[in-house]
Amino acid sequence: MSSTIDHSRIQTELKLLFLSTPVGPLGSGLGGGVELTLTNLIQELQRRGHTLQVVAPENSAASNASLVTIPGELQPTAHTQGRASPIIMPGNSALAGMWNYAGRIQQDYDLLVNFAYDWLPFYLTPFFSRSIAHFISMGSLTTAMDQVIHQVALQFPGTIGVYTRTQAETFPFAEYCRCLGSAVDLSLYQFCDRSGPWLVWLGRISPEKGLEDAVAAAQRSQTPLKILGKLEDKDYWRQICKDYPDAPIEYLGFLSTVELQQIVRQCRALLMTPRWIEAFGNVAIEALACGVPVITYRRGGPAGIVREGKTGWLVEPDSVEGLVAAIARIDQLSRRACRQQAEAEYSLTALGDRFEQWFRDILTSRD
Repeated sequence: MSSTIDHSRIQTELKLLFLSTPVGPLGSGLGGGVELTLTNLIQELQRRGHTLQVVAPENSAASNASLVTIPGELQPTAHTQGRASPIIMPGNSALAGMWNYAGRIQQDYDLLVNFAYDWLPFYLTPFFSRSIAHFISMGSLTTAMDQVIHQVALQFPGTIGVYTRTQAETFPFAEYCRCLGSAVDLSLYQFCDRSGPWLVWLGRISPEKGLEDAVAAAQRSQTPLKILGKLEDKDYWRQICKDYPDAPIEYLGFLSTVELQQIVRQCRALLMTPRWIEAFGNVAIEALACGVPVITYRRGGPAGIVREGKTGWLVEPDSVEGLVAAIARIDQLSRRACRQQAEAEYSLTALGDRFEQWFRDILTSRD
């Protein structure tokens, strides 16, 4: 459908409607890294003078942003689905409510920005008069999602954004994806040039994150490990504790950025042990911002962040022995180089530049 665009506005401020992930309230941590990306983007774009409204599930929080919350049942998380999983829509769907609201007010905005890795927003795209930018925070997980995103990519070229090229290459429509990366607010992360004895692991506690490998490596190397993140799968966590009763681990919960960085910056290194292809790996740049090296499997987005032998070590996927060997070489890495990489590549200014240009390109491509 066509829509009338005020081209004078494209060169100045934009009016943007952000639609958050529907798997959990914004700020809860249930949405994973896309929550951090969304929050940082809100901050940077508002600083540039753009007008934003955020639509999110009930009980969401977004500081200094105009926020509309929608009640209803949350969506199941995509990473728990199999390749052939059908599309699931609860009867009282928060996702449906969010997009019903967006449809009613779309004319008040220049552009809608979808942060949900869910079927409905892509299916609805041709029925909206305003352009929709879709930021995809996952790699390919289900056939149904691949198909519906591919349709939008073909019908609305330039509107599909991803974190990394590695992520894009998991899809059959990789050539249509715009790589946008991620960032952190560097002012919130203090550099620390000396560490304590601890390692740290950050993320949702869920099987695809491979926490048990980090715990096994901590036990074999007898290096204490601090674990931070949302406890998403309690049975999985209980099994890890049962399998490694003597591991020197401490679970500290899901913390605010201020609390998180106070702990992370004191650690020797961050361990990343994904079982799947991570789209990016925001926790890696959070660690680098604190001056903390990253030890990660050579898999997915994190492998594209770490500078081998300078800001971290890349390990053969699923190799606990490789993690242990890398832990023994942490002291060869420069904590100052870690912070410098974060400043050069992952600032909010760089993130804002990339997304702002993407939005303007979408708007100028439609009459």
